[in-house]
Amino acid sequence: MRFDVITLFPELFAPFLTCGVTRRAYESGLVEVRLWNPRDFADGNYRRVDDRPFGGGPGMVMLAEPLTLCLESLRADRLACSVPSAPTVLFSPVGDVLNHAGVERWSASSSGAVLICGRYEGLDHRFIDTHVDLQISLGDFVLSGGEIAAMALLDAVARLQPGVLNDEGSHQMDSFNPALDGLLDCPHYTRPENWRGQPVPPVLMSGNHARIERWRREQRLALSQRQRPELVRAARRAGHLSKIDEAFLADLPKNPDLDA
Repeated sequence: MRFDVITLFPELFAPFLTCGVTRRAYESGLVEVRLWNPRDFADGNYRRVDDRPFGGGPGMVMLAEPLTLCLESLRADRLACSVPSAPTVLFSPVGDVLNHAGVERWSASSSGAVLICGRYEGLDHRFIDTHVDLQISLGDFVLSGGEIAAMALLDAVARLQPGVLNDEGSHQMDSFNPALDGLLDCPHYTRPENWRGQPVPPVLMSGNHARIERWRREQRLALSQRQRPELVRAARRAGHLSKIDEAFLADLPKNPDLDA
């Protein structure tokens, strides 16, 4: 799949695309990323891409014309490379919040997307009305630009591609994954068995796999109930909670120790 990223700061992506386990997705071509700078399509000696907002107010607004010329150029390139057309995505506070289900949909898409990284006070809204198909948010906060949001989406999509992770099934145990009924994942431990007076929960050393799996299930339920109770409610509505799960949750206030 191919993602075209429109950004005023393409240099921010260089280390991101060459570091960490997800670099395998980019190096192998499973996820192709092309960077486009709207400044290359701006007029004048200064290649201006922004201007003051009509009506006054602080900050600057990105111009519609350089963005449009950049978008038209990348679309022509996709066509020349026989790459399917793709939705144009803007990272914006007004968009739907990205979640695991959304990431899975993007990871299964063969066409990828065009990702627009806004800056300053935002984009001329006429460009948004004309060209943007979808807006995505990472949450109720504001970043200085859309580049971090674009990297978050690319990273989440890349790690789900076959062969990217050392253990291809490891992402099945991620928080929010349907394999965990959408719950948060449980705590994890490694050597030494006793670290600065804190031992590993004894059940994990028991060798009893059934007990270990039940402990992990209860940890997921307890952590989700305390930190993200809406995830437990969603699992219940979907019929994913057993009678044993419900009995554990009912008794949870009496058993506050997650590591017991």
